Amino acid sequence: MSEARLPPATEIFVTFAALLRRNGFAIAPEQTTAFLAAIELLGPVSIEDIRRAGTATLAPPPERLATYNLLFDVHFGVAEATAFSESDRQDDVVRLQEEGDSAVDPDIAQDQNESGLAATRAEALVARRLSATTGGGPLQLLARQARAKLPKRRGHRRMRTRRGSFVDLRRTLRESVRRDGEVLSLRRLRRRPRLRRLLLLIDVSGSMKARTEDNMRLAHVLVQAVPQAEVFTLGTRLTRVTRPLRLKRREQALLAASHLVSDWDGGTRIGEALQAFLGVPRFSIYARGAAVLVISDGLERGDHQVLREAVWKLSLRAWRLSWLTPLATGPGFRPQTEALQAIAPLVDDMVPGGSDEAIVAHVLSLAQRRAA
Repeated sequence: MSEARLPPATEIFVTFAALLRRNGFAIAPEQTTAFLAAIELLGPVSIEDIRRAGTATLAPPPERLATYNLLFDVHFGVAEATAFSESDRQDDVVRLQEEGDSAVDPDIAQDQNESGLAATRAEALVARRLSATTGGGPLQLLARQARAKLPKRRGHRRMRTRRGSFVDLRRTLRESVRRDGEVLSLRRLRRRPRLRRLLLLIDVSGSMKARTEDNMRLAHVLVQAVPQAEVFTLGTRLTRVTRPLRLKRREQALLAASHLVSDWDGGTRIGEALQAFLGVPRFSIYARGAAVLVISDGLERGDHQVLREAVWKLSLRAWRLSWLTPLATGPGFRPQTEALQAIAPLVDDMVPGGSDEAIVAHVLSLAQRRAA
């Protein structure tokens, strides 16, 4: 018997589904079949009909729709003018990146912030290799004391205790059987404490260039110490780097993170990046009841009202919101920039973040602070 083969006309549609898989999209075989059936049913008269059929059946995630459209244009040979006009319209949009989401990127910006002293909105996509040095005493101290000193919350599981809010009925009855049904005392249970979730948002823009490597090394230590820790980088894009930082060897973890983040030392869009974080439900859930740490100088070049609104929403979800800025020089720090002045009433702590010692000291003191 001869093998059943697809008609030659369907090859371009099947290879498009394969292209999406190679670029990190989850496309099941049933979706490819549904894509072909939709095209046959519609009888498309334009390329946009095929695009809409693919969007409906292949179901790209909303945050990756721009990548899907770009791959579609490249695969089906849509006119370059259309592709460029689409990318131009999205220049001021903060893109979301996760693992496997950096396969197709715009060209690297020509004007890069070499000095790292100025804040800009321009997007500069560059590669950067992070150093895996030990980080010295503060990071070692954090690794040793994180589990013991980081804030905890009451879990749902219960543990035995001498005094507690719950009666251990099973244990009490078991002991009463040994004493011919006589109950001498009630055994107690209490809720087992668990580490509170920790959310770390790291500014990797050009104005934070001098602290980027140190902050990423600190993030690796926290992720290794706290299973519930989540780490995102902010710049002109929002990138989740938790998964690569879960690699135990620091050199491998930082290398994987450096390949994933594409907006190192670029522009500053803190407010828009935070709005993008809050706009994605699977991201914003990480902030609920968490100790949120934002490491940024706050040199926002965008609309300060957008930043203020985003910080306000973030503070409502967080257990405690701390803003660690290199501009702070001591306990009596008063913000001088307009952005920091706008968000100062909304954050619980605005403390120095210009050294590992200051950041580690604040992180280890979180358990002593009350919830906001």
